[in-house]
Amino acid sequence: MNFSITGKQIELTEPIKSYIENAFETLSKYNLDIISCRCVVSADEKQGRKGFNAEFALNLAHKDTVVIRQKDKDLYAAIDLAVERASKVLRREHDKITTVKGKADEKEARSRIGEEAIEGVDEIIPMELDLYKPLEIEEALEKLKADENAQFLVFNDIDAKMRVMYKRKDGKFGLF
Repeated sequence: MNFSITGKQIELTEPIKSYIENAFETLSKYNLDIISCRCVVSADEKQGRKGFNAEFALNLAHKDTVVIRQKDKDLYAAIDLAVERASKVLRREHDKITTVKGKADEKEARSRIGEEAIEGVDEIIPMELDLYKPLEIEEALEKLKADENAQFLVFNDIDAKMRVMYKRKDGKFGLF
């Protein structure tokens, strides 16, 4: 995990840097693939009141970047609140993966890519499509009529749109 700590309008001392690094280390307990952590600490003064902003940006593998901004009068309190919010987000992501629903989604994804056998199906035989050129709708209709066993035909029309032509129960043909 890569760390990046930046100070805007504030001088970062060693105790502040080590406090932020320890905060980053506490986020690694969720066993998520955190690629990088960035913290931007800034000081601002509005209407005579001093305040501090802590912004955490966590880059997770295969997920969106998590950005958390926190303001407080005390710098360490702002960092603690930001870490607490980041911990909450990471815990939710961890729970999504480890719960029964998350495991079911993982099994479904595996079955889609063929790592697991699909129940109720003996064997799936991949077929090559013989349609490489776009077809007119009339050509597709003739092709579907010629094949008595076929119920539908998937083809690309002249406008490069994927279309499906199917036989209806009343003997007519439908087109999607």
